[in-house]
Amino acid sequence: MSESTNLLRRPAASPSNYSPAEGHAETDALLSADIDATVDSEPAPTSASIGGRKDSWDGGEDFAGLPWTQRPSIYWLIGPYALFTLAFGGSLVPKLNLIIDLVCRQYFADRQHEGFHVLPVVPGANNPQCQIAEVQRNVATFTLVLSVIVGSLSAFTAPRLGAASDRYGRKTIMVISSSGGLIGEVITILAANYPDIIHYNWLILASVIDGFAGSFTAGSVVSHSYTSDCTPPSKRAVSFGYMHACLFSGLAFGPLLAGFLVEWTGSLLSIFYVTLCCHAIFILYIIFILPESLSPRRQNIAREKYAKEQELHTIRNRELDLAHEAAAASGRKTWLPAYARKTILRVRRSNPLAPLTILFPSGAHQRRARRNLLVLATIDTLLLAAAMSLGAVTLLYTEFMFHWGNFETSAFISLVSMVRVVVLMGIFPVINYFFRVRPAARQRRISGEAPSEANRGADRLDIFLIRSAIFSDVLGVAGYIFARKPAVFVLCGIVTAFGGLGSATIQSSLTKHVSPDRVGQLLGAIGLLHALSRVFAPMIFNGLYAATVGSYPQAVFVLVTGVFSFVFILAFLVQPHVFLDDSIHNEEEAPVPSRRAVAAQNDVLGDDDVVQQF
Repeated sequence: MSESTNLLRRPAASPSNYSPAEGHAETDALLSADIDATVDSEPAPTSASIGGRKDSWDGGEDFAGLPWTQRPSIYWLIGPYALFTLAFGGSLVPKLNLIIDLVCRQYFADRQHEGFHVLPVVPGANNPQCQIAEVQRNVATFTLVLSVIVGSLSAFTAPRLGAASDRYGRKTIMVISSSGGLIGEVITILAANYPDIIHYNWLILASVIDGFAGSFTAGSVVSHSYTSDCTPPSKRAVSFGYMHACLFSGLAFGPLLAGFLVEWTGSLLSIFYVTLCCHAIFILYIIFILPESLSPRRQNIAREKYAKEQELHTIRNRELDLAHEAAAASGRKTWLPAYARKTILRVRRSNPLAPLTILFPSGAHQRRARRNLLVLATIDTLLLAAAMSLGAVTLLYTEFMFHWGNFETSAFISLVSMVRVVVLMGIFPVINYFFRVRPAARQRRISGEAPSEANRGADRLDIFLIRSAIFSDVLGVAGYIFARKPAVFVLCGIVTAFGGLGSATIQSSLTKHVSPDRVGQLLGAIGLLHALSRVFAPMIFNGLYAATVGSYPQAVFVLVTGVFSFVFILAFLVQPHVFLDDSIHNEEEAPVPSRRAVAAQNDVLGDDDVVQQF
């Protein structure tokens, strides 16, 4: 048997990956006796098998005995992450205003020879001369270009950086993703201070650098991976809730603090200097203070697994090359030109969507895990896409329907964001304590043994919270359709704030479906979907609002309600206690034929075979 054949052999698959464990930490008090009996009838693993499983959570074993300053914890990250999101949220509006001023200044500078005489444009000041259709159109086009560049590049880099963090540690990738924002802020400050020398188009370079560094998407992916590393599955949803609460806190208080800072200093650029300092402090904190959450042992395990996967990938590519050469040597007439066949093979090798393969585990025994991963990823992506687009549209809608100004819209955003923070940091931990921690403690007292912590997929409490959160989104957005008074609209916004439980629970549930050394890869794939949604979702929802604002402005809320209703139905397809078993990650494959064997074959791959494999 050849070396290639041995490499492609897999161990025999276990009969099932459906593993409800007896007496684990994620005990669910919401389950009825009938459902319990049904689940308990499934074959459960023995305690020995649980302890020996690769997906058992052992995040604290490698750091036992170390001083507390060297042990990773989510509490090391919450403070700096809150500072990072505060800077991110605080710079959103000032950066848009700065772009308006720079574009407006250049617009009138290009038309001086046409006899235009206007007041000089001062960045950060009140410039009413910029409120014309031509300037607004140029700003909209330029910001769209920036968004597409950042979204497209981060869609390519974020999943790869997330997977690389499994092999080289979270801290390194955090520094890389934050460095892109740091360089971007430097370019922004230079363009604002020296507009005669540095054209505002240099902001495109800032977006390119930020996109290659993964942007905020990669930073969020790696931060959540760090949280997953140092949090047991029974507490992971709450920890993810803390991270999301930091994000909403930044969106709630960032614009307010930025407004006060600009008013106090009298300069719009002051917020960018503060943001630059926040990026620098965050990077220095990561390098010198934050403990690494992945031990060298776990990094080596991930590297070895990656090396094996790359070797298999090389063998598959070699097989395609041999088949292509055999087809060319056979002299068969083909309908597909040679350059097209080579292009298909080249694209297949460098598939930009390759990170999504972790959502499609092969093998009949992974059917339940595959369905759960696909359903949860779809739910998470659709929720994010709708929520992102709904934010900007909601502000435009309230100004159009209720004639709100900056104060009213800012107060509305802050109120809804604060309710989300209270739900995630106040209500969520209480729910987790009564329905997960206390039952586990009671069982520990009865059995005398501590429940085993392991990645066993989403439990029933996770699924219940996901469905409840989506249902609150459906109710709130449906209320937007019929709300004709500001008070009713605000009340509906508060109802949607309870949907914040959904995103945190979904992402924590996803990490429970894979082994710890694949968390970064999985969240990187989710980051790819998030980045793509940031590019395409605003085009759909904003375009619909622009097309219907004159006739039926509530049409966009009807569409979002339909999307949330579809997601709510999808949530009922998620099964509890399903996980991806790496030992049966791939089915046994056939050996790769040698070059001589391929040349001897009479039946070679034709064009249809190549296209089908692509």
